Amino acid sequence: MMIKKNRLSPAQLMVSFYVLAVIVSMILLSLPIALKPGVSWNFLDVLFTAVSAISVTGLSVVSTIDTFSTPGIFILMFILQFGGIGIMTLGTFVWILLGKKIGLRERKLIMTDQNQSHLSGLVKLMRQILVIIVLIELVGAAVLGTYFLTYFPTWQEAYLQGLFASVSATTNAGFDITGNSLVPFAQDYFVQFINIILLTLGAIGFPVLIELRDYVRNKKAKIGTHFSLYTKLTTVTFFSLMIFGTIAILLFEATHFFANKSWHESFFYAFFQSSTTRNGGLATMDVSEFSAGTLMILCFLMFIGASPSSVGGGIRTTTFAVVVLLLVSFAKGQKSIKVFRREIDEDDIRKSVVVSFLAFMICFIATIILLETEPFSILEIMFEVSSAFGTTGLTMGITPELSSIGKIVITALMFIGRIGILSFIFLFHSGKQEENYHYPKEKIIVG
Repeated sequence: MMIKKNRLSPAQLMVSFYVLAVIVSMILLSLPIALKPGVSWNFLDVLFTAVSAISVTGLSVVSTIDTFSTPGIFILMFILQFGGIGIMTLGTFVWILLGKKIGLRERKLIMTDQNQSHLSGLVKLMRQILVIIVLIELVGAAVLGTYFLTYFPTWQEAYLQGLFASVSATTNAGFDITGNSLVPFAQDYFVQFINIILLTLGAIGFPVLIELRDYVRNKKAKIGTHFSLYTKLTTVTFFSLMIFGTIAILLFEATHFFANKSWHESFFYAFFQSSTTRNGGLATMDVSEFSAGTLMILCFLMFIGASPSSVGGGIRTTTFAVVVLLLVSFAKGQKSIKVFRREIDEDDIRKSVVVSFLAFMICFIATIILLETEPFSILEIMFEVSSAFGTTGLTMGITPELSSIGKIVITALMFIGRIGILSFIFLFHSGKQEENYHYPKEKIIVG
């Protein structure tokens, strides 16, 4: 067993841990104490829900509020926490508590799980991620729980709703215990704004939060500091996509869903729906009421997803940015990508192209399969596929009606979206293949 374990690559071992986490989650969610009296569900539904929770997607074939008891809700929150900040983050915390030395193999696992490119400082990074995320969730829970005292009859229910909402939003899980996502708060801009902040903090990338914290500290201490290229690129891309989505929704729905809405209603509907496509999965309305053009925009945004080393899935914001910059530089006749007075490494460019193409092919194949097995329109299926791969959790309402094959396909997409395309690729080989020979190069006709 030890020999087999040592033969596994970091990517293979990390994915094995996620599979184990899904199995443990299935067991926990099947406990009688986790379910309301009289509730029973089959293996496939438990598997679907467990993967959706571990991948912090939020797609569900059952009603959360009608299925889980109060202990079950706390179990679900634990799974969302586990899946959101990453198995290796919590694993590192447990190793530290047990006094276990974090060796090279463990550091490689952390590097794979968090999409890092170097081994140095990984344990410190894990500690910082855990502290920052838990702190954000506690503050969010306190703010929302106190505010919900005006909505719910008891303080226990108010703070339970606040805690779950904070964890769900920060981990970008998309689950809710209101029974109707954030639709009950469609006119409450304060609740929406707090959720947007939590969604953004969870999806923008852990290194960005750490660098921002260090920048504030150094500013107070009057110490010079600068942001990394990753932080600059992912932040600009993240908020550019959010602004693009808001404007696009406002324009596409001006004569449709927003026709009889005030300007502030239209803006918050558009702004929230654009923000939640970064990976949130929460909604203040039934997205199926949007026009086809808007739904395609949402599919595009969900496919891109959140930033690397965050709670989200998709191809990731930096991948999209690098591909766009590659197109621009190629059109200009440039052989390198220059941005923010830096050049992007060729290996990162190659990875971005591979990730984008393979992600498109996976979603394309999944769409073809679902078109053959499900009685829904191509737009509904494309929306579900994009939501699952981006681990977003938005749906046009078809999730509970999926066939067994449909549930398996969506489950696979959620899992791939969570572990990441690169980890999925690296499953099929144990390490880098060193080339000790080359053939003569020859040009071919392309384009």
